[in-house]
Amino acid sequence: MRRTLIIIAIVIVLAGLGVVAYFYFFQGTAGITTAPSPTTSTNLPTAGQGTPPAGETTATGAIPTTTTAPSAATPVTARLVKISAGPVVPGEAVVNHVANASSSPPEAVVNFVERQSGNVFTYSTLTQTLTRTSNKTIPGIQSASWLPNASTTFVRYLSGDNFSTINTYALPANGANGFFLPQNLAGIGISPTGILTLTSGVNGSSVSVARLDGTHSSELFTTPLSSIRISFAGKNQYLVYTKPSGTLDGDAFLVDGTGHFSRIAGPLSGLVALASPSGKWVLVSYVLNGAMQMELVNTTTGVTTTLPVATIADKCVWTNNDAAVYCGVPVSPSVSFNYPDDWYQGAVHFSDRIWKVDIAGRYAQLVLDFTAETKVSLDAESPAIDALQTTLVFVNKNDGSLWSYSL
Repeated sequence: MRRTLIIIAIVIVLAGLGVVAYFYFFQGTAGITTAPSPTTSTNLPTAGQGTPPAGETTATGAIPTTTTAPSAATPVTARLVKISAGPVVPGEAVVNHVANASSSPPEAVVNFVERQSGNVFTYSTLTQTLTRTSNKTIPGIQSASWLPNASTTFVRYLSGDNFSTINTYALPANGANGFFLPQNLAGIGISPTGILTLTSGVNGSSVSVARLDGTHSSELFTTPLSSIRISFAGKNQYLVYTKPSGTLDGDAFLVDGTGHFSRIAGPLSGLVALASPSGKWVLVSYVLNGAMQMELVNTTTGVTTTLPVATIADKCVWTNNDAAVYCGVPVSPSVSFNYPDDWYQGAVHFSDRIWKVDIAGRYAQLVLDFTAETKVSLDAESPAIDALQTTLVFVNKNDGSLWSYSL
């Protein structure tokens, strides 16, 4: 009996370690879901270092495939489509393609990864068809960061004993010739020309940049801050901010090509920051007396403007011309929760409307009342928009479904 109790205690401790590792490294994503056991292979991808030499494999063991058929997209209204019942991996890419005839409207194509299998799919807004482009099986993917042209997505997932290893795998949309970045990266950032990689430890953090194929990595800068997020913020400029928590004050910085830090916001409780494509603007959300607040920072002048709507900046997306931000904004959120922590961890769910914030006019415009259209609630995450601003895409965190809305 005593031996049985000891075994049960060990199992509970190991499971707890896995949960802690998940929330620490993938804060802001839903829980881990593993794929059904594939029939073609039982080997899962194992991380390596960058792009392998020509003729060599990209991982130890083959990445298995799965051949489950995709479900059809479901039009809900003339402008709102449920692309996938999900769950899908947070992080999508929406790109424009010119139709065959020059007079035809451009086609917006939505690229995303199915969480259960790791398969890659595309959805055409013009033909309303859903196509699987890769059937490689990578179970338990937590996030996907796409190249702007949607040719490759960098997926992140946990593996190993107690889910202690963070893998970052470059998964081409067609499933061919992928490669791994170094293991246990604390974060990545993607631009049309390079990949930012972040390594963190007790002595601080180091940020490097590599080519799109993972090669020729070189260090950009270091910082004594050991828990940060990074992203590109225009040409030769980077946004760095402390990992958000409602129990701690956070700061946001712009870092230039020489590694010089300039504080642009903070200290603020629960700070989350989102840079515009050019880096001229940074959207900042934070918490004051339990209530969410949102500001716009002009990085050129340093002027800060309070916005008429408030949400967590991770629920927003910039247009590519810096003209507007689209956000999922909660309706009457309770002040009794610890934001943004409880939202990241799934302890609280919102009922959102989609709003557009016009940067020049400093006004907010209601775009979509999701509940009125569908009779179900929306907790928007990972919004994405195409360059021509014809299609807004978002994941409903409540069930992992993927939606598109014609703007």
